[in-house]
Amino acid sequence: MLSFLCSSPPSIKMSTTPRMQAVNIGVLLLFCTLCNPALAVLDGLLSNGNFELGPKASELNGTEVLKHNGIPDWEISGFVEYIKSGQTQGDMLLVVPEGAYAVRLGNEASIKQRVSVIKGMYYSLTFSAARTCAQEEKLNVSVAPDSGVLPMQTLYSSNGWDSYAWAYQAEYDYSEIVIHNPGVEEDPACGPLIDSIAIKALYPPKATSKNILKNGGFEEGPYVFPNTTWGVLIPPNIEDDHSPLPAWMVPSLKAVKYIDSEHFSVPQGRRAVELVAGKESVITQIARTTPGKTYHLSFAVGDASNSCEGSMIVEAFAGRDTLKVPYESKGKGGFKRAVLRFVATTTRTQIMFLSTFYTMRSDDFASLCGPVVDDVKLLSVRYPRNKVV
Repeated sequence: MLSFLCSSPPSIKMSTTPRMQAVNIGVLLLFCTLCNPALAVLDGLLSNGNFELGPKASELNGTEVLKHNGIPDWEISGFVEYIKSGQTQGDMLLVVPEGAYAVRLGNEASIKQRVSVIKGMYYSLTFSAARTCAQEEKLNVSVAPDSGVLPMQTLYSSNGWDSYAWAYQAEYDYSEIVIHNPGVEEDPACGPLIDSIAIKALYPPKATSKNILKNGGFEEGPYVFPNTTWGVLIPPNIEDDHSPLPAWMVPSLKAVKYIDSEHFSVPQGRRAVELVAGKESVITQIARTTPGKTYHLSFAVGDASNSCEGSMIVEAFAGRDTLKVPYESKGKGGFKRAVLRFVATTTRTQIMFLSTFYTMRSDDFASLCGPVVDDVKLLSVRYPRNKVV
């Protein structure tokens, strides 16, 4: 039966509806996995994605990689260095978050890897990066024809390393993943460090009879490295055409943080979002509503058990209606639930969350943190009593 299926691949016409797109992509993924296991992309590190396999000694001049294919499974361009954890640069100690090695991208330098994917599928890349001596560093991440510039001016973690997510839709059956440093510094060695590059397939979420919002529990999102404790930054959508957090947008100046239950306190399920930069960290989704109908917007507000202490307020918006939810955090986990009732005035209502205050972790006073939002649900109310509870 399998041999027949593989010799007669399914002919699928991609629907314009999100539900049928998800079904069709699922069929394609199943077919590729069964018949071409070598072509199926597995969630996790890219080949040599942590750079633990390095160049031969003859392909190095100090730390500079001399050959364009000197790093196994990668193609490099420009001034690229192979950095060992603990190496020093002047008075600065270079630390690698996972394993023993990372790469540093000098002026106009890039690294590239080609991977097999499923055409039409959405993917998210996750990678760790740290700036060195330059203050205005940024990275250009691209998979043709998509690209995005991720600024690194804001440090969210005190150890200097942050993990970033960036998403795209595959236009072909392969992807050439490029990470490029567009900066021009006087010292070419003042570029960002890169480590641990992973990929994850994203599946378009859908509304259900129990929730008008899609991906309200944030369970669908980018790959989270199992050995890191700082979560993954979801960049603002001004820098990312496709959200790594399906169905949600980040229409703000700063990123939001995607956290997991293995390393943080999460109110519901295995994933949640931490609003780490006050009113500059925003998540939003547009929901289909019926004018004149009353709706319940319910959600959980808490802390991530990451020493983020103090008085916090999450502001929830549903169109023109708002609700401020105070939360006293001891930095040890916990949450409370809140409900915003509103009457829809249009066929599309913007649901939005932000944090009123900036907060720093009490254990280092350097890492940005904030309240956690999770388990967001929107339902119509048949017999409304009060507008807000």
